[in-house]
Amino acid sequence: MKCFPFYHGEKKEEPKSIKLASGLSNSSFNAEDDVRRSGSEFNSKVASENSTDSQRRTALPSLSQKPSNLKVFTVSELKSATKNFSRSVMLGEGGFGCVYKGLIKSVEDPSRKIEVAVKQLGKRGMQGHKEWVTEVNVLGIVEHPNLVKLVGYCADDDERGIQRLLIYEYMPNRSVEHHLSPRSETPLPWGRRLKIAEDAARGLTYLHEEMDFQIIFRDFKSSNILLDEHWNAKLSDFGLARLGPSEGLTHVSTAVVGTMGYAAPEYVQTGRLTSKSDVWSYGVFLYELITGRRPFDRNRPKGEQKLLEWVRPYLADGKKFQLILDPRLDKKHLFKSAQRLAIIANRCLVKNPKNRPKMSEVLDMVNQIVESSLSASPQLPLKNLASGEASQDTESNNKRRIMDLKSGDSNWLSKIWKPKLVRAS
Repeated sequence: MKCFPFYHGEKKEEPKSIKLASGLSNSSFNAEDDVRRSGSEFNSKVASENSTDSQRRTALPSLSQKPSNLKVFTVSELKSATKNFSRSVMLGEGGFGCVYKGLIKSVEDPSRKIEVAVKQLGKRGMQGHKEWVTEVNVLGIVEHPNLVKLVGYCADDDERGIQRLLIYEYMPNRSVEHHLSPRSETPLPWGRRLKIAEDAARGLTYLHEEMDFQIIFRDFKSSNILLDEHWNAKLSDFGLARLGPSEGLTHVSTAVVGTMGYAAPEYVQTGRLTSKSDVWSYGVFLYELITGRRPFDRNRPKGEQKLLEWVRPYLADGKKFQLILDPRLDKKHLFKSAQRLAIIANRCLVKNPKNRPKMSEVLDMVNQIVESSLSASPQLPLKNLASGEASQDTESNNKRRIMDLKSGDSNWLSKIWKPKLVRAS
């Protein structure tokens, strides 16, 4: 499932200038100057959009002043690490370009070699370069156990022209999307899916709430959640990430980009981006874990192509609910926790983004399910999943939605956005 821009007749925003994070030295061409020329919106001090909000925006936190421990590589080093970018070590190919497995010297212990993933920018022109710059700036200054670690980058010249590459820690167990695929020989057991949901929520919580600035992922999806050797889930691919709104503002106005089936409807319709857009995408992802299906799949019958529309008739009735569970799972032992996870998904998919929970609240709810599953203790009442931090009105609405599911209200989905098929231009 590839990432693409959505267009709705509005003028596409022009990215602003940015500097590479401090501590990143220049290569054979001046990478920092190139970044300033091509730009990214992260350190914008002067807004160019026509909206009132944009005209009132103040300076955003300067990522260029944050410390960075990224290593700068040369093309020659990376050729050696990847057997000259041999197809025999290619891990995959996506919208950004090809990814290769490589071996490099450990920074901590030069006598030891470590495995890395080397992502090489394809011939996508300026847009691909902007995403490369954004990844360097975001992953160069953030660090968390549930974010893929960026080891370094390369911006160099060789006989092929200008080379731009990113070097990450190697994630041997591939992506969650891979394991949810019907073609996968190793379907994820339910306990592991719950742990992945918890890890992903923890990563988003860090980005949204645990730094002195907010980062909105903007492309949260199963293919961007990778699994390490211990099956810990980590968010990856930050090329579309944006800084959240500055103080006093409710949203960031931006060109609409994302992946079909994941993008929050209010963002697709207006271009107004908030952290609640990521919360919506997370809700979609929970239904992926529950059903084993992709959010949008043209290969299925017409009535089953859009995941959220397909699950709708099955959610109110417990007997019907088991029909949407991934057939590769043992349904007897996961039924209750799957229902509880669906309730969390429903809260993330509320029509009004203001009534969706924060990711820290989502994380608390998922933690309850994981702890309950591990301890094999009696399930907590479903109504306890309502967030205690929500406003009185919001909490009341959330509890009512939970009770609607328990009592068999088949119209619960009428209260959330119905996904629309948006065509890529």
